[in-house]
Amino acid sequence: MRTGIRLVVGLGNPGREYADTRHNAGFWFCERLAARLGVSLAVESRFHGLAGHARAQGVWLLLPQTFMNRSGQAVGALARFHRIPAEEILVVHDELDIPPGQLRIKFGGGPGGHNGLKDITAHLGTQDYWRLRIGIGHPGDRDEVVNFVLKPPRREELEDIDAALERALELWPLIEKAEWNAAIKRAHTKPALPPSPKPQTETP
Repeated sequence: MRTGIRLVVGLGNPGREYADTRHNAGFWFCERLAARLGVSLAVESRFHGLAGHARAQGVWLLLPQTFMNRSGQAVGALARFHRIPAEEILVVHDELDIPPGQLRIKFGGGPGGHNGLKDITAHLGTQDYWRLRIGIGHPGDRDEVVNFVLKPPRREELEDIDAALERALELWPLIEKAEWNAAIKRAHTKPALPPSPKPQTETP
């Protein structure tokens, strides 16, 4: 599929109390992408979120301010207003089923228990949109998921997530040009581990 992206949506929850939580990984990416593209994100009440337009690339950036479970309200409003079809939308979100530090790109499919994706699919009337999934890991207990995603990552997890976000930014030129096969291949390649330090040998 050679369709380019005209709308990038970063998912998260608004408010200072949620800013550093795992569930806001989509916000983190979109904010970095906005900085890279020189886009100012401002309140757009008609789109229920923070939005900005990268004119040179012809791409809108959107951070819904409706809380995660109602993300589709914002996405649907902007997509309808600017006549952006679902296949030209990239949704960036946290993913429990992927370890911290890893990325996945996919087109379509179910929400996988992610309420933000569930609401977006309902408002768009289709699940045929692109997703950039940022691994945050799983608490290991299904009953702990809500508490887990609404807490900040541990320091070592945050380092891995931060590295993954930087790798995701490096993929942007491929995504922008709809070079999906290359983007997927690079996203799904695990980053190389740093070499182990050589043991120090004592000199006589």
